Amino acid sequence: MSDYLRSLDESDEYWSEEGCFILELANAAADESCSIARARVPAGGSTRPHALLNTIERYVILEGSGLVEIDGLSPETVSRYDVVQIPADVSQKITNAGDTDLVFLCICTPRFQQACYVELG
Repeated sequence: MSDYLRSLDESDEYWSEEGCFILELANAAADESCSIARARVPAGGSTRPHALLNTIERYVILEGSGLVEIDGLSPETVSRYDVVQIPADVSQKITNAGDTDLVFLCICTPRFQQACYVELG
């Protein structure tokens, strides 16, 4: 396989303590500028309130609908193809508001590293 292509392996999906399933699509030291993961929140579930230090995160909603809470503001409804930009260092949480999985991409700049994750409660 080329150095320019990474194939997806669904069996690499894991349960995160954040409260969702994660499948890393791109997160390597060779590309410090960005990481991409697929998140999946089961029906009735939500992520834990958290912040990413020095890291901007974007959610690109692919399937389902949810309520996103950023920086203590009122929850906002999100659905397919909505893009949510979350500034670095602010609180965030997303709740699945539907009957099926809420699936979205998490695009972080710079790339996500566990050391930047701060649980808020």
